[in-house]
Amino acid sequence: MPKQVDHRGRREAIARALWRVVEQRGVSHLTMRVVAQEAGISLGQLQHYFASRAAMLSFAMDFASEQTSMRVERNLAQLGDRPHPRDVLRLTLAEMLPLHADARATSRMSAAYVLEALHDEAVHEQARRGLLQGRDLVEQLIRQAIADGHIDAARDPHAETNLLLALTGFTPLIELGVVGPQEALDAIDVHLDRLFSGDGQSV
Repeated sequence: MPKQVDHRGRREAIARALWRVVEQRGVSHLTMRVVAQEAGISLGQLQHYFASRAAMLSFAMDFASEQTSMRVERNLAQLGDRPHPRDVLRLTLAEMLPLHADARATSRMSAAYVLEALHDEAVHEQARRGLLQGRDLVEQLIRQAIADGHIDAARDPHAETNLLLALTGFTPLIELGVVGPQEALDAIDVHLDRLFSGDGQSV
């Protein structure tokens, strides 16, 4: 009986090898040959799964996004059946910052992906769609929080979404030691306290 090959598992292993290359050596070393060496396979084997560097990078980015979503969902489950929208936003923003090993890997992966997107039209469109979907989810949460009375109805949900996402700009500051992780979290808390001011349920 022929051996069953877990193709999805192979692709995920290659994606994790790509993450390690980005995290440990930087984007300048991100070639298919180097990733193959990191994954412990031949270049030919890697090309069996990914025909190009862009295809490999796109899958690795999608996989990174899936892992981030899974971490957010696990943490949300700990908040109970009906978590407060402030807590949901804080948890989501914190998970997008390089505050622990897994988040650092996906954060650096994202940085490599953005650089690739600037020079590859197909990658650019995929990256843009993903970011737009993420932004829409945040805006939906803010609109619902306004409708439920957690946020002042006079607030502009579009502008507030942009301001919240701007907090993810702490990433390079944390990575380069300009701002400490706790300082970034403190700034997020200050912003959320202002956004949810007047909400008797906020913490």
